[in-house]
Amino acid sequence: MSWPSGVLSVTDLALRVPRSPGRRCLLGIAGPPGAGKSTLAERLSAELTRSGLRAVVAPMDGYHLRNEVLRARGALARKGEPDTFDAAGFVTDLRALRETPIGEPVPWPLFDRAIDEPTEGGVVVRDKDIVVVEGNYLLLTDAEAPGWAEVGELLDACWYLDAPRAVLTERLLHRHTAGGRSAAEATVKVTDSDLRNADLVAASRHRADQVLTAVDAGYRIG
Repeated sequence: MSWPSGVLSVTDLALRVPRSPGRRCLLGIAGPPGAGKSTLAERLSAELTRSGLRAVVAPMDGYHLRNEVLRARGALARKGEPDTFDAAGFVTDLRALRETPIGEPVPWPLFDRAIDEPTEGGVVVRDKDIVVVEGNYLLLTDAEAPGWAEVGELLDACWYLDAPRAVLTERLLHRHTAGGRSAAEATVKVTDSDLRNADLVAASRHRADQVLTAVDAGYRIG
Protein backbone atom coordinates (compact mmCIF):
# COMPACT_ATOMS: atom_id res chain seq x y z
CA MET A 1 0.00 0.00 0.00
CA SER A 2 1.44 3.37 -0.98
CA TRP A 3 1.45 6.06 1.67
CA PRO A 4 0.63 9.71 1.00
CA SER A 5 2.96 12.48 2.07
CA GLY A 6 1.91 15.05 4.65
CA VAL A 7 0.12 14.61 7.97
CA LEU A 8 -2.30 11.74 8.60
CA SER A 9 -4.88 11.36 11.36
CA VAL A 10 -5.03 8.29 13.56
CA THR A 11 -8.08 7.23 11.55
CA ASP A 12 -5.97 7.40 8.39
CA LEU A 13 -3.22 5.36 10.04
CA ALA A 14 -5.67 2.72 11.24
CA LEU A 15 -6.72 2.12 7.64
CA ARG A 16 -3.08 1.28 6.85
CA VAL A 17 -2.66 -1.39 9.51
CA PRO A 18 -2.05 -4.76 7.78
CA ARG A 19 -4.95 -7.21 8.02
CA SER A 20 -5.06 -10.92 7.31
CA PRO A 21 -8.53 -12.49 7.68
CA GLY A 22 -8.38 -15.58 9.86
CA ARG A 23 -4.90 -14.77 11.14
CA ARG A 24 -3.76 -12.38 13.85
CA CYS A 25 -1.82 -9.33 12.64
CA LEU A 26 1.15 -8.05 14.63
CA LEU A 27 2.00 -4.38 14.03
CA GLY A 28 5.17 -3.05 15.63
CA ILE A 29 5.64 0.54 16.80
CA ALA A 30 9.36 1.14 17.34
CA GLY A 31 11.26 4.29 18.25
CA PRO A 32 13.42 5.93 20.90
CA PRO A 33 12.39 6.29 24.55
CA GLY A 34 10.09 9.28 24.98
CA ALA A 35 8.89 9.40 21.36
CA GLY A 36 5.25 8.71 22.27
CA LYS A 37 5.02 5.07 21.18
CA SER A 38 2.60 4.10 23.96
CA THR A 39 0.29 7.00 23.08
CA LEU A 40 0.27 6.12 19.38
CA ALA A 41 -0.28 2.42 20.12
CA GLU A 42 -3.23 3.15 22.43
CA ARG A 43 -4.76 5.61 19.97
CA LEU A 44 -4.42 3.13 17.11
CA SER A 45 -5.89 0.30 19.17
CA ALA A 46 -8.87 2.45 20.18
CA GLU A 47 -9.46 3.57 16.60
CA LEU A 48 -9.29 0.01 15.28
CA THR A 49 -11.74 -1.09 17.95
CA ARG A 50 -14.12 1.74 17.02
CA SER A 51 -14.00 0.54 13.42
CA GLY A 52 -15.24 -2.90 14.46
CA LEU A 53 -11.93 -4.77 14.69
CA ARG A 54 -10.60 -6.43 17.83
CA ALA A 55 -7.31 -4.82 18.79
CA VAL A 56 -5.06 -4.68 21.85
CA VAL A 57 -1.69 -3.17 22.79
CA ALA A 58 1.15 -5.47 23.84
CA PRO A 59 4.03 -3.33 25.19
CA MET A 60 7.63 -4.51 25.31
CA ASP A 61 8.05 -2.94 28.77
CA GLY A 62 6.63 -6.01 30.50
CA TYR A 63 9.87 -7.80 29.64
CA HIS A 64 12.08 -5.64 31.87
CA LEU A 65 14.18 -7.92 34.04
CA ARG A 66 13.25 -7.61 37.70
CA ASN A 67 15.16 -5.10 39.80
CA GLU A 68 16.66 -7.84 41.99
CA VAL A 69 18.15 -9.47 38.87
CA LEU A 70 19.51 -6.17 37.57
CA ARG A 71 20.90 -5.30 41.00
CA ALA A 72 22.71 -8.64 41.18
CA ARG A 73 24.22 -7.96 37.76
CA GLY A 74 25.22 -4.41 38.64
CA ALA A 75 22.93 -3.20 35.86
CA LEU A 76 20.15 -1.41 37.73
CA ALA A 77 21.44 2.05 36.76
CA ARG A 78 21.28 0.97 33.10
CA LYS A 79 17.68 -0.25 33.30
CA GLY A 80 16.06 0.24 29.92
CA GLU A 81 19.08 -0.76 27.83
CA PRO A 82 18.70 -3.82 25.54
CA ASP A 83 20.44 -6.32 27.84
CA THR A 84 18.21 -5.35 30.79
CA PHE A 85 15.21 -6.97 29.08
CA ASP A 86 14.24 -10.61 28.72
CA ALA A 87 14.62 -10.59 24.94
CA ALA A 88 14.26 -14.38 24.69
CA GLY A 89 10.97 -14.31 26.60
CA PHE A 90 9.72 -11.46 24.43
CA VAL A 91 10.50 -13.41 21.25
CA THR A 92 8.87 -16.55 22.65
CA ASP A 93 5.66 -14.72 23.49
CA LEU A 94 5.61 -12.89 20.15
CA ARG A 95 5.85 -16.26 18.44
CA ALA A 96 2.96 -17.48 20.60
CA LEU A 97 0.88 -14.50 19.45
CA ARG A 98 1.78 -15.38 15.87
CA GLU A 99 1.12 -19.13 16.09
CA THR A 100 -1.71 -19.48 18.64
CA PRO A 101 -5.15 -19.63 16.98
CA ILE A 102 -7.43 -16.66 17.65
CA GLY A 103 -9.65 -17.58 20.58
CA GLU A 104 -6.96 -19.34 22.62
CA PRO A 105 -5.29 -17.35 25.44
CA VAL A 106 -1.79 -15.89 25.29
CA PRO A 107 -0.76 -14.18 28.58
CA TRP A 108 1.30 -10.99 28.16
CA PRO A 109 3.14 -9.17 30.96
CA LEU A 110 2.80 -5.44 31.57
CA PHE A 111 5.05 -2.98 33.39
CA ASP A 112 3.81 -1.22 36.52
CA ARG A 113 5.58 2.15 36.83
CA ALA A 114 4.21 2.58 40.36
CA ILE A 115 6.37 -0.32 41.61
CA ASP A 116 8.94 -0.19 38.76
CA GLU A 117 8.45 -3.90 38.05
CA PRO A 118 6.78 -6.14 35.44
CA THR A 119 3.51 -7.87 36.27
CA GLU A 120 2.99 -11.35 34.87
CA GLY A 121 -0.09 -11.91 32.72
CA GLY A 122 -1.06 -8.24 32.88
CA VAL A 123 -3.21 -8.77 29.82
CA VAL A 124 -4.44 -11.97 28.15
CA VAL A 125 -4.70 -11.84 24.37
CA ARG A 126 -7.46 -14.20 23.28
CA ASP A 127 -9.86 -13.03 20.59
CA LYS A 128 -7.89 -10.10 19.16
CA ASP A 129 -7.37 -9.78 15.40
CA ILE A 130 -4.69 -7.09 15.69
CA VAL A 131 -1.97 -6.70 18.31
CA VAL A 132 -0.04 -3.44 18.40
CA VAL A 133 3.40 -4.28 19.79
CA GLU A 134 5.30 -1.20 20.95
CA GLY A 135 8.86 -0.89 22.18
CA ASN A 136 12.28 0.59 21.59
CA TYR A 137 14.17 -2.36 20.17
CA LEU A 138 11.86 -4.02 17.65
CA LEU A 139 14.14 -3.34 14.67
CA LEU A 140 17.56 -4.18 16.08
CA THR A 141 19.92 -6.78 14.64
CA ASP A 142 21.93 -9.22 16.74
CA ALA A 143 25.05 -7.26 15.83
CA GLU A 144 23.51 -4.21 17.54
CA ALA A 145 22.08 -6.09 20.52
CA PRO A 146 22.16 -9.91 20.78
CA GLY A 147 18.77 -11.62 21.03
CA TRP A 148 16.61 -9.03 19.29
CA ALA A 149 16.91 -9.89 15.59
CA GLU A 150 14.00 -12.37 15.56
CA VAL A 151 11.54 -9.71 16.70
CA GLY A 152 11.26 -8.01 13.31
CA GLU A 153 10.76 -11.35 11.59
CA LEU A 154 7.64 -12.02 13.67
CA LEU A 155 5.92 -8.70 12.87
CA ASP A 156 3.68 -8.14 9.85
CA ALA A 157 4.91 -4.56 9.68
CA CYS A 158 6.84 -2.18 11.90
CA TRP A 159 6.46 1.60 11.98
CA TYR A 160 9.05 3.91 13.53
CA LEU A 161 7.91 6.88 15.59
CA ASP A 162 10.52 9.63 15.64
CA ALA A 163 10.82 12.82 17.70
CA PRO A 164 13.39 15.65 17.97
CA ARG A 165 16.12 15.07 20.52
CA ALA A 166 15.08 18.12 22.55
CA VAL A 167 11.54 16.72 22.82
CA LEU A 168 12.85 13.33 23.92
CA THR A 169 15.06 14.96 26.56
CA GLU A 170 12.24 17.07 28.01
CA ARG A 171 9.81 14.15 28.16
CA LEU A 172 12.35 11.78 29.71
CA LEU A 173 13.39 14.28 32.38
CA HIS A 174 9.74 14.74 33.30
CA ARG A 175 9.18 10.97 33.35
CA HIS A 176 12.05 10.37 35.74
CA THR A 177 11.30 13.25 38.10
CA ALA A 178 7.63 12.19 38.18
CA GLY A 179 8.87 8.72 39.10
CA GLY A 180 10.72 10.05 42.15
CA ARG A 181 14.21 10.91 40.93
CA SER A 182 15.76 14.24 41.79
CA ALA A 183 16.44 16.65 38.94
CA ALA A 184 20.16 15.78 39.10
CA GLU A 185 19.48 12.03 39.10
CA ALA A 186 17.06 12.39 36.20
CA THR A 187 19.62 14.34 34.18
CA VAL A 188 22.24 11.62 34.69
CA LYS A 189 19.78 8.90 33.72
CA VAL A 190 18.74 10.74 30.55
CA THR A 191 22.22 11.72 29.38
CA ASP A 192 24.10 8.57 30.39
CA SER A 193 21.49 5.95 29.45
CA ASP A 194 18.27 7.06 27.75
CA LEU A 195 19.85 9.17 25.01
CA ARG A 196 22.45 6.47 24.31
CA ASN A 197 19.53 4.08 23.87
CA ALA A 198 17.90 6.61 21.55
CA ASP A 199 21.03 6.71 19.40
CA LEU A 200 21.08 2.91 19.17
CA VAL A 201 17.42 2.82 18.20
CA ALA A 202 17.91 5.59 15.63
CA ALA A 203 20.39 3.36 13.80
CA SER A 204 17.53 0.91 13.14
CA ARG A 205 15.18 3.57 11.73
CA HIS A 206 15.87 2.68 8.09
CA ARG A 207 14.48 -0.84 8.61
CA ALA A 208 10.98 0.44 9.39
CA ASP A 209 8.17 0.07 6.88
CA GLN A 210 7.22 3.67 7.57
CA VAL A 211 8.57 6.56 9.67
CA LEU A 212 6.15 8.84 11.54
CA THR A 213 6.54 12.03 13.57
CA ALA A 214 3.78 13.40 15.80
CA VAL A 215 2.39 16.77 14.66
CA ASP A 216 -0.42 18.18 16.80
CA ALA A 217 -3.15 15.49 16.75
CA GLY A 218 -1.77 13.76 13.65
CA TYR A 219 1.40 12.14 12.35
CA ARG A 220 3.70 13.30 9.56
CA ILE A 221 4.88 10.59 7.19
CA GLY A 222 8.55 10.28 6.27
